[in-house]
Amino acid sequence: MGSGSKSFQDVTDEMLKDPELAAMYLEEILQDGDVDLFLLALRNVALAQAGSMKAFSDKTKLGRESLYKSLSKSGNPKLDTVTKILNAIGLRLSVTTLTASQAR
Repeated sequence: MGSGSKSFQDVTDEMLKDPELAAMYLEEILQDGDVDLFLLALRNVALAQAGSMKAFSDKTKLGRESLYKSLSKSGNPKLDTVTKILNAIGLRLSVTTLTASQAR
């Protein structure tokens, strides 16, 4: 890397700090229906915005270990936990109707 260039992770983190971009990123992943991938994406946003899981834990008032577990590939967080996480990054859940082609 040349002088002044940023790593891919730095650029990604910078983008995910923007609530609008973070919302688009999470929405796109959620539309695919892969909950495990969504939880990992939510973790990426949380870490990008807070800088560390410790800082994010302090912000959400949720235990650091609980956050690691909830936001892992095999995590299965309660809706209340997901709501607290989203709230801490300036986002919220929303429910919309499906088109006929989207309904399963």
